[in-house]
Amino acid sequence: MRHSVVPSRVSQSISAPYTTSSAAALSKLLEKKKEYNAVSALERASSLYLERIEALGEDCDTMANAGEVHGQVLAQWPKMFQILSQFLSSRESFEAELEDQSALQPMPEGQRLVRIPVDELQQMNEEKS
Repeated sequence: MRHSVVPSRVSQSISAPYTTSSAAALSKLLEKKKEYNAVSALERASSLYLERIEALGEDCDTMANAGEVHGQVLAQWPKMFQILSQFLSSRESFEAELEDQSALQPMPEGQRLVRIPVDELQQMNEEKS
C-alpha cells in the first residue's frame, strides 16, 4: 500500500513561513546585537577619550599655574638687581670711608668684622650629638 504524501506536504507548507520568519528574526537579532556591541564599544572608547582629555586639561592647568609663578619670579628680577646695585654702591662708599678713616686713625678694638664659619660650627655640633 502506498502512503499518502499530502499530509507531509501540508506540514512542510505550514512550517515554511515560520522557518522563514524565524530566520529573518534571527538575522535581525544578530544584526541588532552587532549594532549594540558597536555602540557599547564606542561608548567605552568615548569614556576613555574623555578621561584622557580631562587629564590633559589638568596638566594644562598645572602648566598655566607654573607659568604664572615663573612670571612673578621674573617680574622680581629688576627689583632685585636694583637692590643689589644700591647695596654694592653703598658698600663701595662705605669701604672708601673706612679706608679714609683707617689712614687717619687706627680702628678701635671691637670694631673689626670677623667671619664666623657657621657651617663648620653646625657640623661640629651635629657630630657631638
